[in-house]
Amino acid sequence: MKWITREKAKVDRIACPWVIKRFVDRDAEFIFARPEKVIEMATRENAIPFDVPGVELTHYEENGMEYVSFDAIIKKYGLKDPALLELAKIVRGADADIADAPPESAGLEAAALGFREIAHDDHENMKLQFPFYDAMYKYCQLRLEQRMKLEHAK
Repeated sequence: MKWITREKAKVDRIACPWVIKRFVDRDAEFIFARPEKVIEMATRENAIPFDVPGVELTHYEENGMEYVSFDAIIKKYGLKDPALLELAKIVRGADADIADAPPESAGLEAAALGFREIAHDDHENMKLQFPFYDAMYKYCQLRLEQRMKLEHAK
């Protein structure tokens, strides 16, 4: 399946392809376009648009809380992996102005900006950042395991 979003990706527009490739569509192909061309190209390429105003897989509010496109993908595809849900909090804090953002969010935002600046294009940016997201996901798994051990020790 083809997926399309805006070019010059930083946090959410790289986190989304990562979660799509790892949990939704292993054969996904990604297109990055100028913002004003995304919807037109989505129709022409039969691609699923994300992180673009007015589409299903974009930022939304629920119960007074702001969510990002990464959250929208998790919700739409019914992903329940606890470590992935922990990672979503970090991505949300890095991409949206939310209260009580996890401290890791600032590091993710800084790394994402750096990767965007050193990458030649969005596809190289994905290639560079996917191992970072793999590591963050593993970090979330380890953190959850540690919490469980502490709870069982009580």
